[in-house]
Amino acid sequence: MSTATTTHSAVSRRERPPLLVAGPVAWARANLFGSFWSSLVTLGLTYFLIKFAVGFIDWALIKSVWTVPMDPATGKLNPEACRAAKGEGACWAVIWDKYRFILFGRYPFDEQWRGAIVIVLFLGLFVVSAMRRFWRRELVLIWIVTLTAIGVLQWGGVFGMPYVGQDEWGGLPITLILSTFGLAFAFPIAILVALGRRATTLPAVKLLCVVYVELIRGVPLISLLFMASVMFPLFMPVGLNPDKLLRAQIAIILFAAAYLAEVVRGGLQALSRGQYEAADALGLTYWQKMGLIILPQALRLVIPPLVNTFIGFFKDTSLVLIIGIFDLLTSGKVAVADPIWQAFSTEVYIMLGLIYFCFCFSMARYSQGLEREFAKSGGR
Repeated sequence: MSTATTTHSAVSRRERPPLLVAGPVAWARANLFGSFWSSLVTLGLTYFLIKFAVGFIDWALIKSVWTVPMDPATGKLNPEACRAAKGEGACWAVIWDKYRFILFGRYPFDEQWRGAIVIVLFLGLFVVSAMRRFWRRELVLIWIVTLTAIGVLQWGGVFGMPYVGQDEWGGLPITLILSTFGLAFAFPIAILVALGRRATTLPAVKLLCVVYVELIRGVPLISLLFMASVMFPLFMPVGLNPDKLLRAQIAIILFAAAYLAEVVRGGLQALSRGQYEAADALGLTYWQKMGLIILPQALRLVIPPLVNTFIGFFKDTSLVLIIGIFDLLTSGKVAVADPIWQAFSTEVYIMLGLIYFCFCFSMARYSQGLEREFAKSGGR
């Protein structure tokens, strides 16, 4: 019995790797303190990070002002307590006073609950679309129903809700509308353009796709927004004048489709010729070959650049301010134009940055999860 216990203890000791071989200490030694210069850089960065963290916590939490009293004479908040802090502490009271304008822009105050529901619907749509168990034909119906509900809520005019014109829309719902519709319509266009650029038997289609991609990529998005705002109505029939939100949406769709097309084309070119030959040997038609064999593999290869492009265009929607659309960033800028809050714009921009970061970071993490999942399935 004693011998068995001793043997078991010896085996257990052998199974546990030494502390300096595996675990956090070993990782730190190998990656952070592997050499003199590595240790020096690690210590220097640690010092600056701690110094920044201490200063930021002191400014943002310890010495910050969260609420200010109401001025009975004006009926508005009095930021005198924030001014007394003299910049040593954050004034988060500006967020409590302006958060509804930042999130919903000029949307009627009493109807902003509709905008809140729209944001929740968008978030729910993103979560459902991210779950692979819902990657069926029914997902298209979910998108149609959800986007229809969003349109009904934003416009109103039915079910006892007053009508709200698009000129009064703003804030986060506008950012989500432009980015979601833009990428949802741009992606299928991008696939068609990418296939067209690789069409060897249709030279006219190939030339048209090449001209489209090079022309769109050769100009900044701001110029396209200007063109859509000024020139697009000139090509419409007499009496038909689309509002500026629709014009901006079309410009964003065309711009995003050109960039996404090049990403998809890179995935198509990365596949070996054998995949195309194997699909031809099965006797599949062109669209069957592309839809069942080629595109699924090509899109797996380009998940990182695809999501990177999605993130870029989500942030690029802020450029619509150039044609007078109140997106999230523009609403934040206008919110701090109030004279009593002009000195506290930093807090507003931090809030806006956190909102953008949450959406972009979520897309990045989801992308990494898809890569790992597809890598496992590919390994099997």
